[in-house]
Amino acid sequence: MRPLPRLTLTDDVYEAVKSLIMDHRIAPGERVTIDALARQLAVSPTPVREALARLESEGLVRKRAMAGYTTAPLLTRTEFEELFEMRLLLECPAAARAAGRRAAGQLDVDVLAQEADLPDHLSGDGYAGHAPFTAQDAVFHELVAEASGNSMLHATFVRLHAHLHLHRLQFPTAHLGISGQEHRRIVAAIAAGTPDAAADAMRRHLEAARQRHRDHFAALDT
Repeated sequence: MRPLPRLTLTDDVYEAVKSLIMDHRIAPGERVTIDALARQLAVSPTPVREALARLESEGLVRKRAMAGYTTAPLLTRTEFEELFEMRLLLECPAAARAAGRRAAGQLDVDVLAQEADLPDHLSGDGYAGHAPFTAQDAVFHELVAEASGNSMLHATFVRLHAHLHLHRLQFPTAHLGISGQEHRRIVAAIAAGTPDAAADAMRRHLEAARQRHRDHFAALDT
């Protein structure tokens, strides 16, 4: 790996280490050594330490006293199902509340509409290839949660970091093209100020996304 540019060193190191984890080049459950990473990336230990602190807040690494960092294990089948159950509990009411706020003239949906569309192709292999999709998809769902007007609901959703954990399992190419259509249906229902339709559009999207990701576990069973 070539030395990283120094202008945005902290962010560059964070992205580099995250890519190593997302691509399983640092395996799930593997110990992460700050000095070894610093040598690999040709940087000092300080930005690596800062990057690991950020990744710990996202649940991608874990820190234990006297033992240092390890990468988080992948979601189990049970944890995967529980994650989607939590998302359904949070995001469907969030979409309904956003539509209610729209009906009351309290919400501008322009930003939501702008973020609804998603890349329809991968820009490369591995995490680098689907990172733009993953990031924009996360932004859209976070904006819906924020549009609910409930700050605790929004904060709870953000802390899930659902997209990172799901796309460590796999990136279903079936997402390409269809997820953006599902997002636009959610925005249309919110823009129309119809809470029941917004909740239903979000539910259909999450259930479809869950099914697309379930293929990962089906492959493990074969």
